[in-house]
Amino acid sequence: MTKGTHRVRGSAIEVLDRCAELDRYSAHASYLERVYLSPQHAAANAATADWMAAAGMSTWQDAAGNQYGRREGREVGLPALLLGSHLDTVPDAGSYDGMLGVVMAIAVVERLGDRIDDFPFAVEVVGFSDEEGTRFGKALLGSCAAAGSWDEDWWELRDKTGLTLHKAFHDFGLDPRRVGDAARRPEELIGYLEAHIEQGPYLEAADASLGYVTTIAGARRFKLSIIGEARHAGGTPYPRRRDALVGAAEAISTIERLAKASDCIATVGRIEVMPGAVNVIPGRADLSLDLRAESDQARDAMWSAMSADIEMLCEARGLELRVVETHRAPSMPCAGWLTDAVVDGIRSTGDGEPMGLWSRAGHDGMAVGAVTDIAMLFVRCFDGISHHPDEGVREQDVALGLDALERAVLTIAEGRP
Repeated sequence: MTKGTHRVRGSAIEVLDRCAELDRYSAHASYLERVYLSPQHAAANAATADWMAAAGMSTWQDAAGNQYGRREGREVGLPALLLGSHLDTVPDAGSYDGMLGVVMAIAVVERLGDRIDDFPFAVEVVGFSDEEGTRFGKALLGSCAAAGSWDEDWWELRDKTGLTLHKAFHDFGLDPRRVGDAARRPEELIGYLEAHIEQGPYLEAADASLGYVTTIAGARRFKLSIIGEARHAGGTPYPRRRDALVGAAEAISTIERLAKASDCIATVGRIEVMPGAVNVIPGRADLSLDLRAESDQARDAMWSAMSADIEMLCEARGLELRVVETHRAPSMPCAGWLTDAVVDGIRSTGDGEPMGLWSRAGHDGMAVGAVTDIAMLFVRCFDGISHHPDEGVREQDVALGLDALERAVLTIAEGRP
């Protein structure tokens, strides 16, 4: 906070200051990293609980390490409108991915104040514990627990030190046998609203502060193995070569070409070549493929086209293609009635005609959508940068986002008996 300024409760300045405070809870002095079931996770939960309590909420940490706050409506025990996002980060993270949505939700509760006493529902805020999957390699652990979709096989997941998720639960003070207690029932919730930085350039390009999400991308991930033959680099003429790396390079170009001609997003983020010697023709290349689209149908159609073309190019080069699917997540459409409230909130700020975007990134709403309707508010971020220390938001955009989210909650309250 700038010296001499006064931090107003529920203001954009307070939100940004709290994001900066959360930066202190990092496993590294030189960059931000806060992972699931770590001391930094516990510290962030404690700070968030203090802010929730100051906003008049009762607070608790659930059986999976998610941090909650609740403000009752006109009767005790009513179903809740859930607001929030996540508190964990990727390595070398920025200050706003996830955290902004949590502290904005708390600020909205502060701004609404005693008006919530007349609401036909309670208002809850959640800081989900593990959206990114940084520590154990499985994303959405916190929100999956809240959605009741915990998989017992996850207990054997290990972090980079070899520690199991089961042991990490114990070390954090949680009982693995009680993780099912974190599950929310559909009758407990009326919906979930999440504010989040866009993590893309479209709002900035349109000179818009805010946007609404139409759907969260459906994703599939694959390990593609292209098998050739390792032979002497000097002694093998080109007609005899079955170079797996050249085939992989052509496959990557094919993936990019097809994706760029569509509305899908496809990324090869990793490639490993064997045997990896400078004087040996590569006999095998393993590459990752992350494929996302607005709908499952578009995503699956793109994979069919890609796999067919890669099969053909491998056949032409005397190579073998092997495919293992490593991840599949369905797209999650946002509910019309909740999205209408978000659009109403954006319009109330005077930010121009609200812009609808499908989220190329995954969010906790993908899991929460299994138990209740969801909607999302996007806030412009600098140059579309995310998962990087240069992540940035402007105070004026956060201020409009708070106005829009508050108005959305009021619209929902006014529309319910």
